[in-house]
Parts: sequence; C-alpha cells; structure tokens
Amino acid sequence: MFRLGEKQKLVITKETGFGVYLSEREGDEKRVLLPAKQVPEGAGTGDEMEVFLYRDSKDRPIATTKEPRLTLGGLAALKVLETGDIGAFLDWGLEKDLFLPYKEMTRKLEPGDEILVTLYLDKSSRLCASMRGLYDLLSKDSPYQREEEVSARIYEFSGNFGTFAAVDDRYSAMIPLFEDCSHLKIGDVIKARVAGVKPDGKLDLTIRKQAYLQIDDDAEAVLKALDSYAGVLPFNDKASPEVIKRELKMSKNAFKRAVGRLYKERKIEITEKSIRKL
Repeated sequence: MFRLGEKQKLVITKETGFGVYLSEREGDEKRVLLPAKQVPEGAGTGDEMEVFLYRDSKDRPIATTKEPRLTLGGLAALKVLETGDIGAFLDWGLEKDLFLPYKEMTRKLEPGDEILVTLYLDKSSRLCASMRGLYDLLSKDSPYQREEEVSARIYEFSGNFGTFAAVDDRYSAMIPLFEDCSHLKIGDVIKARVAGVKPDGKLDLTIRKQAYLQIDDDAEAVLKALDSYAGVLPFNDKASPEVIKRELKMSKNAFKRAVGRLYKERKIEITEKSIRKL
C-alpha cells in the first residue's frame, strides 16, 4: 500500500524513457512513477529503492529520491513562498510547494516568514501543512538544564498559560504568562534562558535577564509607571500578580525586588494602598 507523505521502500517494476515505475513488489499492478532525473545511475528492474511519495502539480501520486523537509506527522520550520486568499504555499524542498490552508493558519503570513508546521492528509487525501496541533508533537526529552541559553521559535500564544515555543524547533517549552511577549509574533526565533525543567521534561523559559541583572531595568520600569500615574501608583507591592502583570508586564517577585531597590534608594515611599514617587 502506497503511503503519501512518508518514505518507503519500493521495487522498480518497469522502465520507460521518462522514468521508472515502482511497486511494493514485482507483479503488483499498482505503480507510482519515479521521474528519470530522480533515477540513480545503474538502477534497473527488480532493484529496491527508498523514496518519498507525494502528489505532483496534476494531483497524481509521484515518487522522489529527494529528502523532504517535512514528512507526515512531523514538524519543521518552513519558509513562506506565496500567500493568497485561500492560504499560503511553503518551501519543503520538493518540486511542488506545500499548501497551507487558510483555516490551518494561526496568523496572517507574508512571503519570507518562517513558521513551524506539521504535515497531514486532508479529507481529499491531499498533503497539507498546518500551524495547529503542534504542542503534542514536540519532544519532552531535551538535553537542556536550568540557566542554559537556548534558541526557541514562537508557535502559539495562550491567554491562560503563556507563550508556547519550540526549542531548536523540536523541544516543548513555554514562557510564563507574566512575562511580556507582546513584541513577539508567531514564527519569531528568540534567545531565552531555561528557568526550569518540569517533571515531564517540558522547559520553562524566560526572556528576562537573571534577577541581579534585571532589577535595574525593572526599577526603571516602575519609575516610568509612577510618572504615567502622576507620581502615585494606585497599588503597592501587595497587589495581585494579575494587576502587576497588567500594569508593569512583570512578575510579582520581580516587582517586589524593584520596589525594594527603589525604597532603599529613597526614591519612593510605600503606603497602605499605593506607592508614591519622592
């Protein structure tokens, strides 16, 4: 049985001037063409070959010896070549570009964007890309440990959990909700630091500096917030994490460290319900 979107070993059962036909075994009537330019020198009837199966521009099954950048159920970062009203076309290293339907897109794309996608068969048995459902496909056995710097690609934003990223386009990771990722978009590749490794192997990432380096920036952010409130914040360091995140785009712990620094420097005073700039 031919398996579109996968690599499989087939046997050459017929030779022609424009290529060879491959089947699962000699005598099978079901055949797929491997174009002549893809046939290795010296290959002939009865030889076994490993090929990748997809559909050509006329929607016919065809074989190739080229290595696709993405196979069925896998993950890969592919470049956007063209966009339109019905979707986008991606470069996956084969003669025919890979179609990404509009309904499988999670943001508007532009040519040149590079995004993480998976490959699936639609209801018409066509190979298509999707930007959805990536979370369960990412690996949880990364080699990284706490405090190591990693490269991660953004693939989803969640209002309940945070920003989901794929380290090395492979490993499952997340930036917590309290960190400000509003400047990022899906497809962006960032440098981040491993803040922790969960028991199941997923990575917690941070795009903030280490606490002793970040505190200067956070203290400056608190002062700017005070200025925007005419010198008086309508809450203090006992405010809820949600309020702090909304107003200052930082965690409660980071806020308390920054406020403590400013208090020691006598730049603010803390009251029962507010923080006042001195």
